[in-house]
Amino acid sequence: MLDEEIIELLFQRSEQALKELELKYGKICMQTSYNILGNRSDAEECVNDGYLGVWNAIPPTRPDPLITYVLRIVRNISLNRYHKNQAQKRNSSYDLAVEELADFIAAPESIESVLEAKELVSTIESFLDSLSTRDRVIFVRRYWFFDDYGQIAGRTGITEKNVSVRLTRLRKQLKDYLEERGNFL
Repeated sequence: MLDEEIIELLFQRSEQALKELELKYGKICMQTSYNILGNRSDAEECVNDGYLGVWNAIPPTRPDPLITYVLRIVRNISLNRYHKNQAQKRNSSYDLAVEELADFIAAPESIESVLEAKELVSTIESFLDSLSTRDRVIFVRRYWFFDDYGQIAGRTGITEKNVSVRLTRLRKQLKDYLEERGNFL
């Protein structure tokens, strides 16, 4: 079936248009979505959502060429799903812990940065030495072992909320400590 005929069926609100769309472009839509997501069931869902997007957009739109229009919708939905899936993965203890410190501790990129990083490590070690045993355990469990708040709470005998508050305060103390010692952020 020609693209114009599929578009005409969509204007008539005929469900046959979606069947024809699937017959003509289903394979390439599925492949595009799968290449982004790497998961067949997520890809199938995104393709179906893409067809719904086409259904909702036509009329009034008369895309030319139809394939580009359909693939753009499927691709955007797939990319959104990909970012959502990645965001869920970022909720791991590791990613959250790294993000908490990332604002003021940069990764080394040059020889000078490597030397600065060694100095930074020494300064952080001094900071840890200045903490109480409990605060040091909380800090190290979070930022070295990447424990989540619940694991730290269980290990230290305090509540998750208390762990959260202590870590917030410890990050502020670390930032101040680094600034006082010339580690500009």
